[in-house]
Amino acid sequence: MIMQEYIALDDLEIYQLAMEIGDILWDKVEGWKWFAQKTIGDQMVRSGDSIAANIAEGYGRFFFKERKQFCYYGRGSLLETKTWIVKAYRRKLITEQEYNLVIEKLQNLHYKINIYIKKLKQEHPKEE
Repeated sequence: MIMQEYIALDDLEIYQLAMEIGDILWDKVEGWKWFAQKTIGDQMVRSGDSIAANIAEGYGRFFFKERKQFCYYGRGSLLETKTWIVKAYRRKLITEQEYNLVIEKLQNLHYKINIYIKKLKQEHPKEE
């Protein structure tokens, strides 16, 4: 049996990126007018925060199959967040520069979550 090096959740790159995205969204939505906050903003912040929350919950699970499943949930929240960002941009709630920044971060995180899931599958094939 190969001993895996323990990595703390806070040191996990996908978790750090997800936390950063959540903070960016929060900071942006905080300055919006009430209607925009209540409709798009609330959904965008919730889905953005859900990415990190799902990664964290999965990381705390005993079985790698569960860890992988929560990464799928986080990836779903990531795609939901992308939808809300597109809506915010189309409705002129964020600038093109802000849009591009968040979309780039989401795409990078999406890629890294996929790599992490693949790694879990390779390291624990019996838990499929």
